[in-house]
Amino acid sequence: MTSRNFRVIENEWIVLKDGTRLAARIWMPETVPGGVPAVLEFLPYRKRNGTAARDESTYPVFAAAGIAGVRVDIRGCGESDGVIDGEYTARELADAVEVIEWIAAQDWSNGNVGMMGISWGGFNALQVAALKPPALKAVISLSSTVDRYNDDIHYKNGAHLSAQLSWAATMTAFQSRSPDPDLVGERWRDMWLERLEGEPFFMEEWLSHQRRDDFWHHGSVCEDFDGFSVPALVIAGWADGYRNTPLKAVAGMPEMAWGLIGPWVHKYPHFAYPKPRVDFHAEAISWWRHWLCAEDNKVEHTPRLRAYILDGPRPGRRRETDPGYWVAMDRWNVPDTLVLSLDASGRLTRSTSSHTEGKALLHSPQDTGTAAGEFFPRRPDSEMAGDQRVDDAGSLTFDSAVLAEECVVFGQPLAKLSLSSDANFANLAVRLVDVHPDGAATRVSFGVLNLSHRNGNAEPQPLKPGETVEIELVLDACGYRFAPGHRLRLSLSSAYWPTILPQPCDATLTIDLATLRLELPLIGEHRRIEIPQPSNPDPLPRYEVLTDGSSDRSVERDLQNGVTRYRVHEDTGLSRHPGNGLCTRDIRQEVWSIAPDNPLSLTAEIRWTCCAEREGWRTQSQCITHLSCTATEWVITERVEALADGHKLFERERERSARIPRDHM
Repeated sequence: MTSRNFRVIENEWIVLKDGTRLAARIWMPETVPGGVPAVLEFLPYRKRNGTAARDESTYPVFAAAGIAGVRVDIRGCGESDGVIDGEYTARELADAVEVIEWIAAQDWSNGNVGMMGISWGGFNALQVAALKPPALKAVISLSSTVDRYNDDIHYKNGAHLSAQLSWAATMTAFQSRSPDPDLVGERWRDMWLERLEGEPFFMEEWLSHQRRDDFWHHGSVCEDFDGFSVPALVIAGWADGYRNTPLKAVAGMPEMAWGLIGPWVHKYPHFAYPKPRVDFHAEAISWWRHWLCAEDNKVEHTPRLRAYILDGPRPGRRRETDPGYWVAMDRWNVPDTLVLSLDASGRLTRSTSSHTEGKALLHSPQDTGTAAGEFFPRRPDSEMAGDQRVDDAGSLTFDSAVLAEECVVFGQPLAKLSLSSDANFANLAVRLVDVHPDGAATRVSFGVLNLSHRNGNAEPQPLKPGETVEIELVLDACGYRFAPGHRLRLSLSSAYWPTILPQPCDATLTIDLATLRLELPLIGEHRRIEIPQPSNPDPLPRYEVLTDGSSDRSVERDLQNGVTRYRVHEDTGLSRHPGNGLCTRDIRQEVWSIAPDNPLSLTAEIRWTCCAEREGWRTQSQCITHLSCTATEWVITERVEALADGHKLFERERERSARIPRDHM
């Protein structure tokens, strides 16, 4: 492939039909007769600083290969006009369709557009593709979902994810940052005030939809897999919360989707950890050249699924590289399963029926779950799940005998059991764990369930105390080799804090041991392959560091007062972009607390401080989000303060409408 020269257009205004100007940064290759294709990434994360480093690692490579990169801030973000109106809204998707039309109509364009992104950009790439804009020919979606209710940061089988509050606080902080006067001129102050006054109360909106209703149906591609007609390369990492999407997409769209799953956290795979990485640039360029330029490079014959099988990584403070190997599958079928139940001694054994009679009580301390890590970790350190022995202490655990031969699992495990509760409302968490010969315990997969949602997420049904119910809980996808000498462990807990928020009742569950079954999806027909790693081990550009950053996570167990606190501190440090001179710093502090014997003691406070400056101009926004609860309500407050050159410009506190009924029914 011949490399071409290119130029960077630092800012291009894309004017929508309603007059709104969206700010775009474009990497423009040398045009050729017939024009060049383009790839759109459409995000709320400030192209000038928020995603600049990763943009600058990828789009110059695309442009050198003859593919234009168009990075656009959505309405109300960065230097784009207006105010954001929520997450993946109809207006956001309609704006993206207009941007695609604009790109295809440019005299430098060949009329073919791709769409790409990770997380938010991966979500809206699939959602926009489902709208079928004519010029959109292919997408690459990373760390995304096809089911906004059950596979995003909001809810998981009806359980309230703490990541929902963290992300609401993050979005409030991000949307409370000032536009850059270097691009918008003297309008920056008025634009900033418009955003501060008009930005949505994200947490209030999300908590107002605790069931899987039309709010979550919108944008969930799984609602109409058959109608999806755009080729999609769907990428995920086993260390990420968004790990189910490649399998779901390939199963639901077997002619339209290709899946790639590595060992990674929530990052692009050419710079993600744990290693090994993948040469994402080469993968993407081949993909775009085929679908956007009709190049006959056989990319459509890529195996439907390529995945990294983890080979017993140990839990630790940092996982630089995970052991394992790559496999390829030409099709994805329902796998054969290994069925495990309990033998007479209570061990997991290969059997379709249990040989253990009797009951076991499950009453986990409310602070069980502190080794779970982040929902979507971005570093391979304490953000990832730690040694599970910490959480197993508050759980019911069932081990297999020491394995005499390997067991390779690929897919979504299924736990089945019957239980009763002494309360109307309860949670259940199930974890599949690899126990190493020395006792170290690696979490392989987990699932959580609000037991009122045992029969579906649209019409929850409270438990009747004492009544036995049958439970089937699908765990997250995994690709994992349990080695000889290791043991499998099934861990059950009635709390998984802070990953999920507690129910109002401190319930005790009674597990019928005779019904306990674990179905493990065994890896089917496959072949081992090699996938090239990127030649550049450090592809991100380096910016001038003015103040070093820091990162800390800790768990504090206050034995005197009976409170457990989970603390997060993240400081990006102050850095200066070498091109536009913008200096930025973001600081996040989270404190989650709970009493081990009182679910109503839950509190969370998240503080963000966001700074941006250059000579003669300095802005700062401070955002505080707080959550607590009663037996019948979620109580949320949000406070935002904005300063310009050290003087208060704006202040807002939202609390009067922030008592949201807990929807148990």
